[in-house]
Amino acid sequence: MQLSTAPSVGRRRRGNPDSQGLLGVLSVCATLLQLCAGCPSECVCNSLEANCSGRSLISVPALTTLPEGTHTLLLANNRLSTLPVSVFANLSTLKTLDLSNNYLDNLPSRLFRELNNLSNLSLRNNSLTVLDRELFRGLTQLRRLDLSLNGLAAVPLGLLDELQGLTWLSLAGNRLHALERPTFEPLVNLQHLELGMNPWECDCNLRDFKHWMEWLIYRGGNVDAVECTLPKDLRGRDIRGVPVEMFNYCLQLEDENGGGAGSTKGGSPPCFRGTATPSSEGAVVRTEAELPDCVKHRYRPVSVRRAIGTVVIAGVVCGIVCIMMVAAAAYGCIYASLMAKYQRELKKRQPLMGDAEAEADSEEKQISSVA
Repeated sequence: MQLSTAPSVGRRRRGNPDSQGLLGVLSVCATLLQLCAGCPSECVCNSLEANCSGRSLISVPALTTLPEGTHTLLLANNRLSTLPVSVFANLSTLKTLDLSNNYLDNLPSRLFRELNNLSNLSLRNNSLTVLDRELFRGLTQLRRLDLSLNGLAAVPLGLLDELQGLTWLSLAGNRLHALERPTFEPLVNLQHLELGMNPWECDCNLRDFKHWMEWLIYRGGNVDAVECTLPKDLRGRDIRGVPVEMFNYCLQLEDENGGGAGSTKGGSPPCFRGTATPSSEGAVVRTEAELPDCVKHRYRPVSVRRAIGTVVIAGVVCGIVCIMMVAAAAYGCIYASLMAKYQRELKKRQPLMGDAEAEADSEEKQISSVA
């Protein structure tokens, strides 16, 4: 009996690995079926990424069927021109969103409000000309924002207020000719800023932003070339290399127009969140004591390195002038003392010379009388 049962036991043991492999194949198939069932037909999905790019889409597919836990959504290289307000609802796990190379021209307010974990957003190469100041509300975790190659002519105040964690920003290839410094002051962690390929007008409207750029560079940030197109005498020059003294006339213009050095278009600059800000609509004239501290003592950066260099150079020049003045005074004193000594000696010699002349005259008289 034992000999007859041994082979059957051996066969059962040899059959266990086959059953385990079959179960593994079935589980993988079940996972793939689940992913396919939860992925839009226009996209290719895996556990973390949904790739819907390059499909010539004119509308966004149903994103509610994306697999749970999707971190990356790629919608680049399509023909999207508009986006519904709630298109990104229930996608709180999304970390990367690529909408580049489309035809987007108008994005609704608070479009990304539910993407509170988004860290990378690309809107590169679209047809955006105006951005709603509430567009990026809720993106507190955003670290990288690409707005290059659009038609933006301005960046509205308040657009970047909640992006204090942003480290990389590109505004290259737009139609920007000036930027307001208060718009960028909330970006306290920014390390890289791209502003090239814009028609910059290097006049008084860009002066304060130039100061902010210098402050960003001083604390270790990187800003690419900002070449001036106007005025003609500055065309082709990088505004970072234009001396601050060339903007001194702006202060005179502000005084003539009755505006302070810190005045901006559209009223006072915005304060940080949680601070009441004066409204530009129906503004009431207030005294300085009534203004909030963030407006009254608003940060006004200057080129610290240039200021230090100016102080050092001025000190060296003043030192050299002082040394030259001391040397000149010493030389004058020495020269005066030598001349006084010379005059005294000359006066002492004059009587002796007079006696010698008298003796010579008497000798000549004696010689003439003898003759």
